[in-house]
Amino acid sequence: MEPVTLILILFVAALVLFATEWLPIDVTALCLLSALLVLGLIQPKVAFASFGSDTVLTLASLFVLTRVLLRAGVIEWIGTTLARRAGNPTALLRGLLGTVAGVSAFTSNTATTAVFLPVVAGASRRAGIPASRALMPLAFASILGGTITVIGTSTNLVVSGALPASGLKPLGFFELAWVGIPCAVIGLAYLFFVAPRLLPAHNTELAEGVRAYLADLTVAPASPLIGLTLRESGLGRDYGLTVVAVRRAGSTDSNYGPGPDFIIEEGDTLTVEGQTERILAGKTALGVVSRSEQKLLALSAAEVGTAARPGDVRLVEAVVMPGSSLLGRTLRESQFRERYGASVLALHRRSRTLARAGNRPRSDRGADMVERLGRTRLQIGDVLLVQGSAARIDALGEHLVVLGDLTEQVRNLRRAPLAMLLFGGAVLAGGFGFVPLAVAAVVAVALSVALRLITPEEAYRSIEWPILVLVACMLAFGTAFESTGAAKVLTTALSGVLEPLGPYGLLAALFAVTVALTQPMSNQAAALVMLPLAIGTATALGYDPRPFAIGITVAASNSFLTPLEPSCMLVYGPGRYTFLDFIRVGAGLTFVTFVVAMLVIPMVWPF
Repeated sequence: MEPVTLILILFVAALVLFATEWLPIDVTALCLLSALLVLGLIQPKVAFASFGSDTVLTLASLFVLTRVLLRAGVIEWIGTTLARRAGNPTALLRGLLGTVAGVSAFTSNTATTAVFLPVVAGASRRAGIPASRALMPLAFASILGGTITVIGTSTNLVVSGALPASGLKPLGFFELAWVGIPCAVIGLAYLFFVAPRLLPAHNTELAEGVRAYLADLTVAPASPLIGLTLRESGLGRDYGLTVVAVRRAGSTDSNYGPGPDFIIEEGDTLTVEGQTERILAGKTALGVVSRSEQKLLALSAAEVGTAARPGDVRLVEAVVMPGSSLLGRTLRESQFRERYGASVLALHRRSRTLARAGNRPRSDRGADMVERLGRTRLQIGDVLLVQGSAARIDALGEHLVVLGDLTEQVRNLRRAPLAMLLFGGAVLAGGFGFVPLAVAAVVAVALSVALRLITPEEAYRSIEWPILVLVACMLAFGTAFESTGAAKVLTTALSGVLEPLGPYGLLAALFAVTVALTQPMSNQAAALVMLPLAIGTATALGYDPRPFAIGITVAASNSFLTPLEPSCMLVYGPGRYTFLDFIRVGAGLTFVTFVVAMLVIPMVWPF
């Protein structure tokens, strides 16, 4: 069989597997690379070179640098500072969405959404707006911001790294801003004025409390809270924490539901309810001490059988993703403990909290909820609070995605300036071409580890290895696609069909197909599948291929129609949304970005 025929068969097979996710995307990519090697369609040296490419190294480094910013509390500090200083609640909410888009231009969409979720939920409550009308715009704002710079999303970096194989220059650091900023500005206007009219009005308190936990925080000596009333402390206003009880030092009785004029004293133990991220942020900044880690270590020793040493036990929140083998099964049926060697302490679904015995929920939720966790069939978007050893947590799998490591989220704001300096230095050095972006990113990571802003173990855990494997394998496939002549054969056939459309019609068609593919497929896979076809077809028709590559890049990030994008999955449960809600709001936003792209791209990058 001819090499061209073989590679086209592999191309179609990969497309089907990516779309159906019958296998994890990184496994599909590895199988594709293996087939190329076995069939002799690519030389091993060429195939494996992509694993050490600038694109892969830059991606890995950016994953680590984003974790460094999160560890230092930089992104969270931005949100709480804005929330503290803003006056008008509605203006605050819109300012937060704009800030999310700006922050997301330089950091992970998913991380930005996760950090800002409790802040936006609190702002919506103060504005008297149901949280369901703010959380989906939060996720969409983070996606819009990702189209502004080359590091805004991994998809942008992937496209940039793949362009040289087709004879084109990589994307400039701010090149996408010409189309990304107009898309973000007009998209935010849509989210401000149109989206709230299309979204459901679900109860704010329910939406906010989906992933709230109780914690005991003891006021330490020299804490800034000493002598302040609960109103003056800003626990609710600045940190999103609700004090449900206070126990004086040496007393066995608790004061439940203390009033706003209750004065805090040294040694008081405050029982607070709030998002885990907010609890940890308050613990760091307010001079309070939590005993949750000691309890966790003791519980782990009893339940998991591991040595009760700090660092051995991790507590994480993980979301059940589409394609997970856990879907439709109970924890008992899936043998979760035996399979992963970890314990599920609680499960959050929409407005309900289910907990295991020994971790009873609040009394108003009812004791019957305790028995229901083991009998509850898991659904897409369920959030599990999972406890286990570091090795066991790392083995949770691709379709049970860890949202955050609660044992590693203690913020150290004193190191925030240094973290910002390293990240900003890498962005400026790489963005303005003083050194290659990959070099700047790797140096920043090395300094972060050397200066102990992050441990080597946590740095390795912060890297999303499935994405790196996917990118490396697909870059190798792109090389084989070109070298065997398969790209020329396929694009020649496509050019004959698409030539009557003209350049604008071709751009519109490629944009629409990419948007359709990126809904069931990962953004990176959709971009890498469409990029060689777009470039080859444009070249065959005598057009400059760069505007079509830009169109593919923007379209691949247009994941607004379903909640399958990780950022959307984070708000899917808390907002109590349905798939129809995403289609209703996302279709309009997709159309807005399509129109903006069709107007701006030909002006900046002529055909």
